[in-house]
Amino acid sequence: MMIVTMRPGASVAEIGAVLRTCQDVGLRAVPNHGEQGAIIGVVTADRSTDLSSVAALPGVAQVAPVSASFKLVGREFRAEPTVVEAAGVPIGGPEFVVMAGPCSVEDEEQIEVCAGAVARAGGRILRGGAYKPRTSPYSFQGLGEAGLMLLAAAGRRHGLPTITEVMHPHLVGTVAAHADILQIGARNVQNYALLEAVGKARKPVLLKRGLMTTVEELLLAAEYILAGGNRQVILCERGIRTFETSTRNTLDVTAVPVIKSKSHLPVILDPSHAAGLREFVPALARAAMAVGADGIMVEMHPEPEKAMSDGRQSLHLDTFAAMMDELRRLGEALGRPLASPQPPGVRA
Repeated sequence: MMIVTMRPGASVAEIGAVLRTCQDVGLRAVPNHGEQGAIIGVVTADRSTDLSSVAALPGVAQVAPVSASFKLVGREFRAEPTVVEAAGVPIGGPEFVVMAGPCSVEDEEQIEVCAGAVARAGGRILRGGAYKPRTSPYSFQGLGEAGLMLLAAAGRRHGLPTITEVMHPHLVGTVAAHADILQIGARNVQNYALLEAVGKARKPVLLKRGLMTTVEELLLAAEYILAGGNRQVILCERGIRTFETSTRNTLDVTAVPVIKSKSHLPVILDPSHAAGLREFVPALARAAMAVGADGIMVEMHPEPEKAMSDGRQSLHLDTFAAMMDELRRLGEALGRPLASPQPPGVRA
């Protein structure tokens, strides 16, 4: 990939001329407008591609290759942080965004109670699994499309956008019809057919890091989605597999500043899957805010002991509310505000 840097103040006509010239020679050009001006990413087979005709155009300051293996997700393509809008909720901006809900949508009453608790505490996005990838084929696999409909309805009633996992390329359309954010789970981070499918979708995508995925591999997985045309990608660190057995996984908080130094995409943490134990989730949530994450995704349940999946890591509703109060105070100190909680009985 090559980067065409336009001069400050380059006109729309000059930018258009670069795009047309690239198209005329069979190259795909991706424009990006930042605070420092316009740059255009040109997808090429290799660095030897002759772009001298582009370099000679009015308004062009420089044509140079991208040095990183990932192109569109890198800071060379976009210096400013990307803010992803999910049904009106910005992720990657000043506000620390909390996504919360049960691991699995079990029935209408359960997801309704959870949605109300999320909204009242100041959470911005409702999570809930409808299709569940489980280690055992005999474990609860989710309610499928019925679960999607229950999740969407609860979200609408409480003014919360929704996020849920999509597992197969053929389900992308179905999930996108109901959910506001498509989640790619840790097991599918390198499922390239699925990445290409959500790359064609026009819904934000949350991409989770795999249990044994390096930061570069995660960014290359995100590159598949952006290369498909979908630039609304959120990255999620959810713990990696190490030799340590005291927690379910090991939360790599270092990944947040590392990713932000390499990529413009927003990054959140998932302390629930990292710890696997609910008593450690609030501390890891505070660490996420302190290290500079753009938000967290946590699991909570009205009765975690009776949950059909991941009950041990799910917060009780009162613990979730207390954690949100702690995060709100910490956010005030760090300049990362949380949304104000909704008064009881008030629905958006």
